[in-house]
Order: sequence, then structure tokens, then C-alpha cells
Amino acid sequence: MLSARSLFQEIIDNDDSFQLFCSIAASGETQGGWENGRIAALVPESMRRLAPRITRHGADEDKHGRIFDALLKKRQLDPVPVPPETDYTMLLERQGIGLAHEKLRRDEPLNEEDIVVYLSHSRVTEQRAADQMDMLVKHFGDHPEMGRAIRMICEDEDNHLAYCHEELLRLAAAGHGPTIHRVLRASALTEIKVYRDVSLAVMSHMGRLLQWPKAKSAALAAGIHGMYAYERFGGWHRMISLSMPERRGALDGPATPAPAT
Repeated sequence: MLSARSLFQEIIDNDDSFQLFCSIAASGETQGGWENGRIAALVPESMRRLAPRITRHGADEDKHGRIFDALLKKRQLDPVPVPPETDYTMLLERQGIGLAHEKLRRDEPLNEEDIVVYLSHSRVTEQRAADQMDMLVKHFGDHPEMGRAIRMICEDEDNHLAYCHEELLRLAAAGHGPTIHRVLRASALTEIKVYRDVSLAVMSHMGRLLQWPKAKSAALAAGIHGMYAYERFGGWHRMISLSMPERRGALDGPATPAPAT
């Protein structure tokens, strides 16, 4: 019987599929670290109070990239190129979600709407990340090779999500509510499509590496399409709601160091 636990166990037990999994994860986290670093450097003067938290967000994601690289190194594996069709961050940018890298490469201050867009986009993608890490902790939090790293990343993703909720509610109270609502909705509807496409691409690559029978690959693809149908019908609403988190100031202070692997 197919399950998230058995599927992930199969992926991490095989060096080739583990290598691809960690390479995709490390690339996405490193990309996120760069994006947050640039946003922190370009925050408009009217929002400079956010710069330390954005910097911390980026530092956390850089740390996650190093964690996945360290997991590879522990198995004496090198990172492999990330297939373009599995590059979640790049595909979201191509769909106009988030701040364009071309804009972030300029040494020009962002404006307040740019920061609202960044936080709204992050609220959506951090929900996805937090959900995924919660699932991994549930099944592999005590795994001897990956458990400690997974637990740390999960804690960080929960903090990132809390930070997005808190800051967006403050910005909504300051008059940015209509923009936040519009960007959240557009981001969520686009994200669920990109996540579906990336999931199908990743499972296709994993199926080739692990030599899955056609019936297994078809069943997994059907499950991915079923999840998309659920999210498109109404499940996406969970990605746009806002509520004041129990963790206030979740990104205050420096990032915690990466665990020894």
C-alpha cells in the first residue's frame, strides 16, 4: 500500500533518489536565502523595522540549504543538477508570483507594495513548507540519519509562517488589506498549480531512478491530481487566512546554528 511514509522511506534508502531529493531541497532553500537577503538590503525606509526579520528568514533558509548539503556529504554524495521542471521557486517566478529576480538584482530600494507582495507570497509558500515538514516530522522525526535536521527545519518553517501572519495583519491594519487579499488569492491559486506540476515532475524522476512499475507511477500521479482537485475546489483557502500567531516576534534574534550531521 502506498503511503507518504513508505514513499519517502524508499526515496531516502536509495542513494540516487536521496541525492536528487537533497539537491532539489538544497537548491530551493539556497535560492530563498538569496531572495530574502536581497529584500532585506532593499527594504524601503518606511519599513526598515522589518529588515532584521527578513535577514533572519534568509539566514534560516541558507542554513537549511547547508543542512541538505551536509546530509549528502555524510553519504559521500555530491549535489546533482536540479531538473528545471522540478524547480519550484523558478516556476513560481515565471508565473509572476513573488518579486522578480531581475528587480532584486538592482540596487534600487523596493517600495511598500513590493514588501506586501513579498510577505503575501511568503505566507502561501511557507504554509506549504510547514505542512510538508509537519508530515516529515510525524513519520521521520526520530530517523537516525535525518530526524534532527527535519525537526530543526520544521521549527524554523513554523516560525516563518508565524512571522508572515503577524506582519501581514499589521500591514492590513495599516491600510494594505485590499492588496494583501488580492495577492494572497492570486498566489495561492498559482501555487497549487505549480506544486502539482513540480510534484508530478519529481515523482517522474524518482520513478525512473527507483524503477517503479507503471501502475505505481500512475497511482502516485492520480493522487497528486486528486490533491490538486481538492485544493482547487476549496482547499486553497487555508493558504490565505490570517490569524495572530501564538508565537509573536518569531524571527527576532539570530538564526540557530545548523545541527551536526
